[in-house]
Amino acid sequence: MAETPRDEGFGRSRYLPIAEHGLIGDLRSVALVGTDGTIDWYCCGAFDAPSVFASILDAERGGAFELAASVPGRTKQFYFPDTNVLITRFFTEDGVGEVQDFMPISGESTETERHRLIRRVMCVRGSLPFKARVAPRFDYGARPHTLRMVGDVAVFDSEDLSLALTATVPLEADGPDAWADFKLAEGESAVFALDRVGGDVTPRRCPSMEAEEQFGETVAYWRRWLSASRYRGRWREMVHRSALTLKLLTYAPTGAIVAAPTTSLPEQLGGERNWDYRYVWVRDAAFCVYALLRLGFTGEAEAFMKFVTRHISPGAGCSSGPLQIMYGIDGRTDLPERELDHLEGYEGSAPVRVGNGAAEQLQLDIYGALIDSIYLYDKWAQPISSGQWDDVCALVDWVCCHWDQPDEGIWETRGGRKEFLYSRLMCWVAIERAIRMANRRGLPADLPRWRQCRDTIYRRIMRRGWSEQRQAFVQHEDGEVLDAAVLMMPLSKFIAPTDPKWLSTLDALTNELVSDSLVYRYDPQASPDGLRGDEGTFSICSFWYVEAMVRAGRVDEARLAFEKMLTYANHLGLYAEEISNTGEQQGNFPQAFTHLSLISAAFNLDKALG
Repeated sequence: MAETPRDEGFGRSRYLPIAEHGLIGDLRSVALVGTDGTIDWYCCGAFDAPSVFASILDAERGGAFELAASVPGRTKQFYFPDTNVLITRFFTEDGVGEVQDFMPISGESTETERHRLIRRVMCVRGSLPFKARVAPRFDYGARPHTLRMVGDVAVFDSEDLSLALTATVPLEADGPDAWADFKLAEGESAVFALDRVGGDVTPRRCPSMEAEEQFGETVAYWRRWLSASRYRGRWREMVHRSALTLKLLTYAPTGAIVAAPTTSLPEQLGGERNWDYRYVWVRDAAFCVYALLRLGFTGEAEAFMKFVTRHISPGAGCSSGPLQIMYGIDGRTDLPERELDHLEGYEGSAPVRVGNGAAEQLQLDIYGALIDSIYLYDKWAQPISSGQWDDVCALVDWVCCHWDQPDEGIWETRGGRKEFLYSRLMCWVAIERAIRMANRRGLPADLPRWRQCRDTIYRRIMRRGWSEQRQAFVQHEDGEVLDAAVLMMPLSKFIAPTDPKWLSTLDALTNELVSDSLVYRYDPQASPDGLRGDEGTFSICSFWYVEAMVRAGRVDEARLAFEKMLTYANHLGLYAEEISNTGEQQGNFPQAFTHLSLISAAFNLDKALG
C-alpha cells in the first residue's frame, strides 16, 4: 500500500509520479486513479478512444475527475482482495474515509453501448468533508463541450460524445465543470456515476443500493475469474496481480490484448521516446497468451485466437509481409501517427503522440511469437482448426522465403534496418514450432523444406551471430554490440541453457547491461537507434534475465535478482515499461510485457526451487 502525503486543502502537485496510480477497467477501457484520488487518464468506451480525462499528459488542459477529502491528511491505496476494484483511503485528524473505484462488470458480455464508472465515497471513522470536481476535456482536450443540468444530472455534451454524471449529493455547475462539496459522518456514503449517453442509452441514476449491488457483482466477477488460476507458488500475490492486470488489458468485444492502456508516458523525462501503446502488438499479445495459458486461463487464449483468425490471417497483410506488427483493437490496420501539439506531455515531456508509425515496420520476430503461441494453444488448450493450420503453413512458407532480410527488430529502432539476431531466432522458432505441430498431429506440411530452412537459420546464427571477440552472441550479424533480446535464446529452446557459448554470453550481459538485477536493452551509444536521449532499464529484460539464470542453474542468483525486481513494483504490484536510475517507473503504464515476463519468471523459479 502506498502512503502519500497530501497538499494543503484540495490542491495537488501538477503531476504525480507515474507509479502513484492504480488501474480499474471493464474489459473495454481503463482509468488511472492517482493516490490522491484523482482520475487523470480515461478513454471512454475503448482503449484507443480519444481521452476524456488526460491530466497525466497535461495538468491544465487534459481534464480530470478529482475526488478527495478536503482537509489535509495522508492517503493509502490498495486493491480489494483478488479483484480490480481500487480503494483509496484518506487519513485526517477529523476521521478516515475511502473512495471505492470500479467499472461495473458481471460477465463476458460483448455489449459495448453503456460504459459506467462508479466512485463510491464512504466515511469509516469520525466525519469528513469531501470535494469533487469533474472536468472532462474531450478528444484529448482539443474539443469544446457544454454542461447542462437536467434536474440533478450533469450532462457534458461534445460533438462526438456525451457523458452524464449522477450523484447522491447535490451537484453544481461551474462553467464547463461540475462540483460537489459535502460532508459525511461515520457510516455515511455518497455515490458518483459517470455514464456514456446517447442513442438508446439515457442518463440513469445510481442510488446507493444499486452501487452496492454493482460493487458486489464486480467483486464476484474478478474473484470468479481469478479462481481458475493454477498457480500455487511462492509469489502468488504478485503473479495474480499480474494476471489481473493482463486481463484488464484485454478488449472483450474482439479478444484483442493491448500492450499498455496509455500513450506518451515518457521513457525519459524531457526525451522524445513517447509512444502510443494502446494497440495490439502481435508479439506482446502472443506472449500474453503464453503467460495466461501457463496459469490455466484458456478463455483469453481462445478469444485471442479468434482475433488472429478474424483479423491477422495471412491474406490481410501489408507491404512488409503477411502480418503487420500491430493492429487496432478492432483489427484495423491503419494507425497513423500524429502529435498533439496542444498538450505539454507528462512533466513537460512532449511530444504527445497518438497512433503509431511503427505499424508499418518490418519485424520478423513476430512470426515466431505468434506461431509459438498457436503451438502452445494447440498443445495446452484445444487443437487448432484445419483453416488455422492452413494460415500457419502460409506464414511459415513466407518465413522460409524472407527470414534473411534486414528488419527494424524487436525494439522498433528508427535508425535503419539491420540483420538482428533476435529476428533470426524467432524465425527459427516459427518454423520449429510448426514442425512440432505437424509431427504431433500428423498435419500436412512441406517438412523437408521447413527442416532445411530451420537448420540453415540455426547455422547462420551460430556462425554470424557469435562474436569471438566478445565471446558472446550479439545484437546483429557480424557486430559487437550486446543486446538483452538474446536472453530469449535458451528460453525459446534454441540453445541449451548450460551451453558454454550461452554461459559466456550470460556473463557478458551481466557485466555490461545489468545494474542491480536491472537490465538495459542495449547501449544506444554503441548501437544508435535513430532517437535522442537515453532510457531506463527494460523490465521485461530483467525478468528474462532471471529466467535465463534459472535455466542455467544459477538459482540463488536468480532468486535474489527476482526479489530485487519485486521491490521496483509500485504499491499495488504494477510495473511500467522501464525503471529509471533512481528507481522510478518510466514509460507507458502498466505494461503487459513486464507483467507477462514476471509470471514466466516466477513460474520457472518456483519449479527450480522445488
